[in-house]
Amino acid sequence: MDVILYTDGACSGNPGPGGWAALLTWGDARKEISGYAKSTTNNRMELTALLEGLQALKSPCSVVVRSDSTYVVNAFRQGWLERWQRNGWRTAQGGAVENQDLWRALLQAMAPHKVAFEWVKGHARDAGNNRCDELAREAIRRAGPATP
Repeated sequence: MDVILYTDGACSGNPGPGGWAALLTWGDARKEISGYAKSTTNNRMELTALLEGLQALKSPCSVVVRSDSTYVVNAFRQGWLERWQRNGWRTAQGGAVENQDLWRALLQAMAPHKVAFEWVKGHARDAGNNRCDELAREAIRRAGPATP
């Protein structure tokens, strides 16, 4: 049975306070996790949501990741990650790939699993994506106002 992993990240400002969330479902089971970062970017929160979701898995399994982040989905589906690694973690323009720490951690977290990626339209009719968005924004609100 496949695990469906919804992920989302949010920021109040970019950079700014951020929240991430993951929703894992398998059969009738469901697990929601979320967290907060004081000063971060939207992309880092998207990657953190995926990493935390994968790290919540207790054994190797088949995972379908559903994300509204083209940054995350395209990195895997369009081969960006393979090219970055082949180029010594450099972009096509020659600059350093951003968020390398999280990309490397993700590759490690994915290793025991069979992972497929699906892009879903954000803020639309996908209940799993909407729930993750709600949890990520709630994590920011729970943390309270940013301090200077």
